[in-house]
Amino acid sequence: MTDDRFPPTRTEGLARLAAFLPKAGRDYARLRNFDLPGAGHPHVSGLSPYLRHRMITEAEVLAAVTARHSPDSAEKFLLEVIWRSYWKGWLERRPSVWQGYRAGLARARDRLATEAGLRADWEAACRGETGIDAFDAWIGELTATGYLHNHARMWVASIWIFTLGLPWELGADLFLRRLLDGDPASNTLGWRWVAGLHTPGKTYAATADNIARYTEGRFAPRGLAPVCGPVEGLPNPPLGPVPEGERPDPDAPSLVLVTEDDLSPGWLLPQVRDWRGAVLWTAAEDRSPLAVSSAVRSFTQAAGRDALVRLGGAAGPEVQADDAGVLLEAAEAAGATQIVTAFVAQGPMRPRLDALRSAARARGLRVAECLRGHDRLAWPQASAGFFRFKSVLPKLLEAARSGRA
Repeated sequence: MTDDRFPPTRTEGLARLAAFLPKAGRDYARLRNFDLPGAGHPHVSGLSPYLRHRMITEAEVLAAVTARHSPDSAEKFLLEVIWRSYWKGWLERRPSVWQGYRAGLARARDRLATEAGLRADWEAACRGETGIDAFDAWIGELTATGYLHNHARMWVASIWIFTLGLPWELGADLFLRRLLDGDPASNTLGWRWVAGLHTPGKTYAATADNIARYTEGRFAPRGLAPVCGPVEGLPNPPLGPVPEGERPDPDAPSLVLVTEDDLSPGWLLPQVRDWRGAVLWTAAEDRSPLAVSSAVRSFTQAAGRDALVRLGGAAGPEVQADDAGVLLEAAEAAGATQIVTAFVAQGPMRPRLDALRSAARARGLRVAECLRGHDRLAWPQASAGFFRFKSVLPKLLEAARSGRA
């Protein structure tokens, strides 16, 4: 099932962008922190499910906003858009952090099997039955809609870690299982930031006064942790290389591979002259070792089908693959010698792509991962904190407006 609050189409993403543009300037800067779900979150864009799957792209949003507002007046919203680019670039250069999160999640799940008190507290938190009114309401909203305001996500993470005393990995996992926009980089690094791991020693503390102010008095929770010391964890690893992507052979008969990480595949088509077909391959069920919500799985699958519909046969016959074997058989049946896809970032789709590359090589097929211009500009700057990273915004705006991103 899908929630009709977020129809899984590019058309809907573009309509939301157009509707939000008048508010993307000083209104957003002034009101963005207010969590008002009863009014449909009127002060934020609601674009995150569409951006996460690149049904619309960061570059499209940057170009549209600066066609309506000056970069100065829309700075807060523009920076919010490129936070996603920062998180993704940061994780690409430190992939062991994603692997460490998954290992930490496995350890936390082992504890659930042996510590009855921890399991009971975790189950109550997942059901929204902790007795903390704000937290329980946000868990209910997350479960019902697959969405939370960004400020509410920060509050939930802080209460989960410091007041409830639950492992942060279990909270990050809950978000990945229930958020329509669940993104491995933004989600993992956001939880690590709240916990005091991303910026070592700096945590985010949810306070009753702050919650009351930005929910306009809907909540004033009692008993929140007065002290939020950083959790234990491994230090950030050394900076690794920036992914460069690959150039496809323009003359090779090719299959275009569409994944949930980039559901606007049209930009790949001019790079090859001989297309033999298109294959959709999604991995929403791999976002967690536990059951991913039916809403997340349905949204991702329907969004993928929308991407194939928009290709409109331009790349040839279109199929949906459940595994690498089906995909490779489709390539061979079409006479393709090359599989071309947008770059697959760290997350559940990455090991699938790596396994596909090895299997394809054994059959004499090449896999080419192409990196978007936006990522090529942004990711090299994701070397430290966001304050330094945001200096790349003028270059990203120029590229977006010129169509080079």
